[in-house]
Amino acid sequence: MMQRIYFDNAATTALDPIVLEAMMPFLTEKFGNPSSIYSYGRETKMAIEAARKSVAKIINAKPAEVFFTSGGTESTNTAILGAVNDLGCTHIISSAIEHHATLHTVEALAKKGKVKLSFVKLLPNGHVDLQDLENLLANASDKTLVTLMHGNNEIGNILPVETVGTICEKHNAIFHTDAVQTLAHYPLDMQNMKVHLMSGAGHKFHGPKGCGLLYINENISIAPLLEGGGQERNMRSGTENIYGIVGFTKALELAMERYVNDSKNIAAIKSYFWQQLQQSIQGVSLNGDCENGLYTILNVAFPNSPKAAMLLYSLDIEGICISGGSACSSGANSVSHVIKAVKGTEDIVPIRFSFCRNNTTQEADIVVAKIKDLIG
Repeated sequence: MMQRIYFDNAATTALDPIVLEAMMPFLTEKFGNPSSIYSYGRETKMAIEAARKSVAKIINAKPAEVFFTSGGTESTNTAILGAVNDLGCTHIISSAIEHHATLHTVEALAKKGKVKLSFVKLLPNGHVDLQDLENLLANASDKTLVTLMHGNNEIGNILPVETVGTICEKHNAIFHTDAVQTLAHYPLDMQNMKVHLMSGAGHKFHGPKGCGLLYINENISIAPLLEGGGQERNMRSGTENIYGIVGFTKALELAMERYVNDSKNIAAIKSYFWQQLQQSIQGVSLNGDCENGLYTILNVAFPNSPKAAMLLYSLDIEGICISGGSACSSGANSVSHVIKAVKGTEDIVPIRFSFCRNNTTQEADIVVAKIKDLIG
């Protein structure tokens, strides 16, 4: 049987066995509805509230500011729509390299005439031009929502979120950040980030799919996206995904316990892989800022050629899982919207390699050798 190598951890990660073990009781005997008043319901309700307290402690927030959702997309939609519908934001500042959960939402609002939409300029390396953000906010006459992702899911650039929060505070703007790629990969301190709203997703750090986080600062109040039974303290109706919430929390706890060692090891694999790739393949370059980027993501620009254009498919045949961009477009032939925004019309083949604690330098060697064989 062919050995598979998985280098697409920015799309999703394998469920940690310890996380599955924590989830199992809530998939079997602890099946009560948390809204029920009898013992079966009380024990699942207690598990949810214990999870909320644990998550809040890890991100230095208050339990009342933590809400569980179905994932990053729901969290982001709730945050953006809440800022517009409930906080009076009629102007949105975002960027052309956001995840589609943000980009499509703000574009839909603009198309319906609900908001004016501005895109902040990008620097040549893909970072947000903070001076342009300052100028856009200084010239804005309407209540503004700034929605910028903390860590870019394709090129890995990291937003200086504290600086952006300070700029937003100065201009009385609401600030939402998509932290799907940074939650559990970095220590996050909500008390110092000056963020009003934040999105996260458990399956990006060895937790289960179908459970996400929405942080809402206690100083603001938005309406729920989903109406119904008033679960999640009237913020997210629907019977709670108990085993997902338990798994999300266990994965977050494990990730932060292991952060120092894991981040060092994953960064070393990323660096080693890039060094070996440069030595083996002529003309490769980076998309994004490798030095000031996520230690989990490496986006490589290969010189365009028929063999390079088939690299995703050729490596898949060899049992190697990578992507050309976000998970939404990893099987597409066209260059992603992020690469187009950063690189323009450069004639390149972008490939995203993303790593986790399960990867090894031996795997890196195998992948580099395969790429060398395939494109020379």
